[in-house]
Amino acid sequence: MRHRLRRAGAFALVASAVLAAPALGRAAAVPFAAVAVLAAFVVEEGRFFDLFARPGDYEDRRLNGLAGFALAATALGVLTALPQAPMPTTVFAAAVLSLAYGVLGREFVRGSTSDEFATTTAFTVTAFLAATLGQVAVAVAADAFDPVAVPTYVFLAATAALVAALLRSVLFPRDDPIVMVSVGFLLWLLSALVVAGGVTLTPSLVAVGLAVTVGLGIVSYVLRTASVSGMLTGVLLSFTTVVLGGVGWFAVLISFFGIGGLAAKFRFEEKDARGVAEGNDGARGAGNVLGNSGVALLAVVGYAAARAVVPGTPVPTLLAFAFAGSVAAAMADTLSSEFGGLFDAPRLVTTLRPVEPGTDGAVTWQGEAAGVAGAALVAVIAALAMPLAPDAGGALGGVGVASAVPVDVAAAVVLAGVVGMTVDSLLGATVEGDVLGNQAVNTLATLSGAVAGVLLAVLVGAVSTPSPAVLTAVVDALAVAVPTLAPLLA
Repeated sequence: MRHRLRRAGAFALVASAVLAAPALGRAAAVPFAAVAVLAAFVVEEGRFFDLFARPGDYEDRRLNGLAGFALAATALGVLTALPQAPMPTTVFAAAVLSLAYGVLGREFVRGSTSDEFATTTAFTVTAFLAATLGQVAVAVAADAFDPVAVPTYVFLAATAALVAALLRSVLFPRDDPIVMVSVGFLLWLLSALVVAGGVTLTPSLVAVGLAVTVGLGIVSYVLRTASVSGMLTGVLLSFTTVVLGGVGWFAVLISFFGIGGLAAKFRFEEKDARGVAEGNDGARGAGNVLGNSGVALLAVVGYAAARAVVPGTPVPTLLAFAFAGSVAAAMADTLSSEFGGLFDAPRLVTTLRPVEPGTDGAVTWQGEAAGVAGAALVAVIAALAMPLAPDAGGALGGVGVASAVPVDVAAAVVLAGVVGMTVDSLLGATVEGDVLGNQAVNTLATLSGAVAGVLLAVLVGAVSTPSPAVLTAVVDALAVAVPTLAPLLA
């Protein structure tokens, strides 16, 4: 255990070389490139080797872990030297330091406990502090520090810590290069959105948003409606939504997280006995949360990008409808499954023939009614608090509150939710299990709800159809955003 802690400390010391980036300028990648060469080709034994070596390194007589870490940092460092639109050195620092110091914090706590919640919390908190202080230190060294930028530093640091903890614990537990590069590109995208003027960050918005989302995430874990990975994912999605969209968007998303999580726990023992209960005692993991909310994440990032790239066009509003439609679909599908599974005589959606409870694609009228009610709740919140209604003001986080529920807007969101719920049932009855897994089905269902929300918004006249030139600009923006977010949606 002491060796693991010493090794983590040594990696953190190497990562601290990023603080010299302002002084090195275009040569910011050089220290990490030198470390990569030493680790891969020069150091084969001795105290330096023992300090950085992982178990598999002794067999290869090569510091593979250190070489990969340094190469990833080198790649990000090279991007800071691009002649046009370079990666900010603050982003470079946040990506490198969040991973290295997060691991150090985790290993420090692992000396006294192996509890997953404790070690993950230690990783996230340490990564957040290191990324925040690292950005400030780099900005000061570059003589570019501005107190107005502190909320942005906090936002990027929190995002880096959450994404690094999530990727490392769920997808790539030992693949530091993938984690570091993924975090770096995501922060680069978010930083570009802020600089482009699409997002206005204030200390109160970031501080309250972080406190509320982290608090609700902890509550979801304590109530066992989410696992540790599910909690991390929910906090990440919620925090991103409240910062990039606003309080109204957060209200829509949290309605799904809260009600959907409690619905999974409702009469759980009875559903478990019938074979229709959510796995892991009803605690939703990262895959389930992303399957239901990944499309909403893309929509809110796209909304922020559209406000920067094509302001004054219908595109931001269309993406708001996509967000509302995807969340309505997730809510409708979740409630129809959780409540419908409690009733007898389910029927297969494709043939309407009676089937056993728990059969993929089986529906009951009670479940369908619960799904419609869930979509309606999302629709009312979205119509009141999101930028969907023409008379929206500016009361909630810059996105406004409608003076009354616009019937056409709410109807569009409800129908979008029903479309997503129906697509989920159809996919469950036809391809789920043999061709697609549950997470993929959930993603396609919420995507269909998002598409339906956009089409219905145009159909009811809530927004006009954007011109081909505007659509081309949006496609170009998505071409940048989607690859950056791909590791989270994998």
